[in-house]
Parts: sequence; C-alpha cells; structure tokens
Amino acid sequence: MKAWFAKYWKWLAVAALLIAVSAAWSFLPFGEWIKGFIGWVEKRGPLGVVVFAAIYAMATVLFLPGSLLTIAAGLVFGLLIGTLAASAGSIMGASCAFLIGRYFARRSIEAMARRDEKFRAIDEAIGREGWKIVALLRLSPLIPFNASNYFYGITAIKFWHYVLASWVGMLPGTVLYVYLGTIGKAGLGSGDKARSPFEYVFLGVGLVATIVVTVIVTRLAKKALKKTGATKQGQED
Repeated sequence: MKAWFAKYWKWLAVAALLIAVSAAWSFLPFGEWIKGFIGWVEKRGPLGVVVFAAIYAMATVLFLPGSLLTIAAGLVFGLLIGTLAASAGSIMGASCAFLIGRYFARRSIEAMARRDEKFRAIDEAIGREGWKIVALLRLSPLIPFNASNYFYGITAIKFWHYVLASWVGMLPGTVLYVYLGTIGKAGLGSGDKARSPFEYVFLGVGLVATIVVTVIVTRLAKKALKKTGATKQGQED
C-alpha cells in the first residue's frame, strides 16, 4: 500500500485539488471571488492577459501555489491563451526568484542548500550537464517548484539557459492544468448555448490524452535524471 501511494501520490493530489476547487466554487465565497476575477479579466481583453501573468509571477515569488492560477487561466482564457498566460506568468516568476537567489539572497540559500543532500546531488549534476538537468527537473521535480527557483540561482547554470530550459520543462504540466480549467469552463457553460454530448466526449478524450502524455514524459524524465546522477536511490518518487 505504501509503495502504491508513493508511486501515485502526485496524481491523487491532482484529484484532491480538483475536488477542493469544486467544493470551494460551490460552497465558499471563493467561488464568487474567482467569478468576479474572471469577469474583470475578460473585460480587459489583451490587458487582462498581461495583468493575469503579472499576478501569477508575483504569486510564484511569494511561494503561493501556482496550480490554482494555472487552472484559472483555463477558466478565463481557454486552452491556447490560457496556456500562454500561465506559461508567461510562471516563467517570469521563476526568473525573478532565480535572480533574487543569485544576487540578493545567495548566502542564505547556500546555507540551506549545504544541509540538503538531494540539492547537492542536483547541483553537481547541473555542473556537469547544465540546462538539460533543469529541463528534466521541471518535467519531474525533485524539489518544490517555488523553492527550486531560488535554489537554481546559486547553481552554475546561465540565466538564459535556465529560462529556456524551465519554460520547456514546465510546459507539459501547464497545458495539463490549463486543460482542466478549460473543461471546468465548459462544465459551467457560457450561458449562450448548451454543449452537445459529443463536445463533452471530445473534451474528456483530450483530457485523458493530455494526462497520458504528461505521465509518459514524467517517467522518461525520471529515468534520464537517474542516469545523470541527479537522483539517488529512494529519491525518485
């Protein structure tokens, strides 16, 4: 049982998150806040995308969970624009945290990193392989996303290599969460017409395909990380 939970806890967490979001939407003022925010952003057009990305970046720097905002991007903008907005916000936030870690809080972060055996292994792997390790870690993170942004700032990787590797590595997960929001928007309905059963089947098939691709990519990343030495026995899950 423990082995099964250790293997699938991330996907259980996604399911729990969706249940929590649904409950919050139905029973708490949080739902009205989100609806108000969605309405405000939608009325701003292109400016709304910029504002959303800026809020996302700020949340990333402040260690606030980005998963809810990524789902909200799908609710507000749909799949394509939502992915662009969430991706832009996450990479801006990750870049700001990286620069803070490199130039403003380096000593404090280095002190914490020295006590973490996992990070030392990652740091050594980045020193050998560079941006490849960062991209793989974004696909299959060994340390929490918000914290990792600061930790990468004290590694040897160059800033623009970090930005590109992070953007590529975060994209599959971003698409998955935005798609979840897109389906939520479809379930809420736009108020102008009812969706046909075929449209719901299409959305469901797309969700399953997105999840399958994300799982496959994550497993491939884990295997690649193990070969590079960035992970040690017992650290993969």
